[in-house]
Amino acid sequence: MKFSFLVCCIIAFFCTTSSYAQPCTALGQTPSSAIPVCGTLAFTQNQITNCTGPDVARVGCSDPVTSSSSFWYKFTCFQTGTLGFLISGFNCSDDYDWSLFDITGTTPNAVFSNASLQVSLNIYGTSGCGGSKPPNSPTGCSPSGNGNVHCSGDASGNSPFNTMPTITVGHQYLLMVTNWTQSITGYKLTFAGGTANITDPLEPKLQGAAAPCDGKEIRVKLNKKMKCNSLATDGSDFVVVAPGGALLNPVAAIADNCTASFDFDSLSVFMPTGLLPGTYSIKAKKGTDANTVKDNCDREIPVDDAVQFTVFPLLPTPMDSLTTPTCAPDSLVLIFRKNIKCNSIEPTGSDFFITGPYPITITSATAICVRGASNKIVLKLGSPLQVSGNFLVNLKMGTDGNTLIDECDAETSLPDVVNFQIKDTVNATFAFNINYTCTLNTVNYTYPNNSVNNWLYTFEKGTPLVSNQQNPIITYTNFEPKNTTLIVSNGVCSDTSTQQIVFDNYLKADFTVSPVICPNTPAIFVNKSVGTITDYLWTLGNGNQVLVKDPAPQTYIPLPATDYNALPELQITNNYGCSAKIAKPIQIVNTCFIAVPSAFTPNGDGRNDFLYPLKAYKSTALTFSIYNRFGQRLFLGTDWQQKWDGRYKGLAQPPATYVWILQYTNTETGKRVFEKGTTILIR
Repeated sequence: MKFSFLVCCIIAFFCTTSSYAQPCTALGQTPSSAIPVCGTLAFTQNQITNCTGPDVARVGCSDPVTSSSSFWYKFTCFQTGTLGFLISGFNCSDDYDWSLFDITGTTPNAVFSNASLQVSLNIYGTSGCGGSKPPNSPTGCSPSGNGNVHCSGDASGNSPFNTMPTITVGHQYLLMVTNWTQSITGYKLTFAGGTANITDPLEPKLQGAAAPCDGKEIRVKLNKKMKCNSLATDGSDFVVVAPGGALLNPVAAIADNCTASFDFDSLSVFMPTGLLPGTYSIKAKKGTDANTVKDNCDREIPVDDAVQFTVFPLLPTPMDSLTTPTCAPDSLVLIFRKNIKCNSIEPTGSDFFITGPYPITITSATAICVRGASNKIVLKLGSPLQVSGNFLVNLKMGTDGNTLIDECDAETSLPDVVNFQIKDTVNATFAFNINYTCTLNTVNYTYPNNSVNNWLYTFEKGTPLVSNQQNPIITYTNFEPKNTTLIVSNGVCSDTSTQQIVFDNYLKADFTVSPVICPNTPAIFVNKSVGTITDYLWTLGNGNQVLVKDPAPQTYIPLPATDYNALPELQITNNYGCSAKIAKPIQIVNTCFIAVPSAFTPNGDGRNDFLYPLKAYKSTALTFSIYNRFGQRLFLGTDWQQKWDGRYKGLAQPPATYVWILQYTNTETGKRVFEKGTTILIR
């Protein structure tokens, strides 16, 4: 079916100019302008507008999934459960595809790049006018559906209906419905059959109102999004009740953002003339469109639902406040009770000057303007403010010939000032001194800057490990170098410093010596001790004691038939009278001649149970292989202390003669050695 449409498109391309080349930019044709839908209503898309859009990111199908000739729908889940929906085309030959996305925590356009947002997808061909396919060929998610992905084509198991996916309360979703055949006939979209709730339970109401100037424009806030097409632009959805009870009729109403969206939550109601100062009410009523304002489920704001607002006498708007400056600020943000007209703000900042203990230059004044006004003005400074002091922002007549003019056309009077305070930048550098003993070092930390009111020390292996004191005292029993970190703050500025504490009485006794001593080979001792050492005492395990840093090479007499261990020891002392010592065993062997036994008895009696090369102390890069009489290798060792237990793959091998091959490099000569022999396995 999709192939036949492609043929038609190719023919159309050569026969006429395509009408589908315009990009998808109209409301509802992009993810960011999706049409809000409600679970209680069937949505009818009467006509398709063909356009060209990018492919969406997809999972499970090799074919691209286009957003061309699509409409987008948005909804929020208000109760976790399964989602069922039905798309029914008005023309039985139309082929509708769709894709469902969870866009919670991201932007709508992420559907074009993030395939993980896909919840369910169906691009299987569903059109048909009789035969095996029913008229209108619906598609969607139903109790009888299967799977979360159906791709194009008539593959076995393919279906126009997916299983109903589970959607989660609080998550936002987008549904893309595509007319793949690109006809202009529409469809009906209904939600039914699942257990999820996508209908907002909040009933529509007026939330608040304000008249910032003379009451000619009344700003109304709603408690939720409402349908743009439900607002009567002549203002007849509202009536204003004056303080004496008189009813005043608006002449117009304009919703915010309805040029880029299908719904809104704030609007302006316009009166024919300004209102006198006083407290008024604005009430909902049925307008000339026969309804009040409706939410996206077509529920109307109740008739006579009302909120109050006050019209104040027109007075100039002074500077109200200034947001608390950050640490070393390079800008200041002024706040106003009413919006200031952006065209009254002189861009160079000449409407303002700053006084205080040191000079501050203003380089510019900017605002983020909505409908030509803003309640915030950002003053950019010539350099960051790093020194504490109390200051005033002063208003003056700018080079544009005025001070500031609010949205009610009232110019702010002079003089007008707002004060602010700058905090010093801080430095977390700290000092310390150490009291030494041989068992305990006490460190007295000091922080000298009294403008700081918060300290957080973190100590490495100290007692305690953290402290909020300004000048803590910490004890250490481990005298290795320690890192201490301090974070300081004065409530605005903060800084971090890390220093290494090095203890003068740190001692570590250490030396290196070969762990095995062969006959006629001296033991070479290398002192690796650390610290300020004044005295050395070596007890070398061969009857010798020396008092030098590095002893001369030592000889050890081997015993004729056995090996034995010696235990040389080093004790060191520092200038504090503290000592440390270490002993390392060395093995004195009677031979270093490498030999392989001619027989072994792997019977588990603890004697001669293994086969391996003996005394291979002077070898490196060693391999030891054992073969049976068929030439099959039964064992490979790469260390001389790896031993064969007479088994192969867990099975005990029979008594027999086995061939071994030994290869290694002699560490004294550097030569490669190859030896071969036999051993008898006895059981």
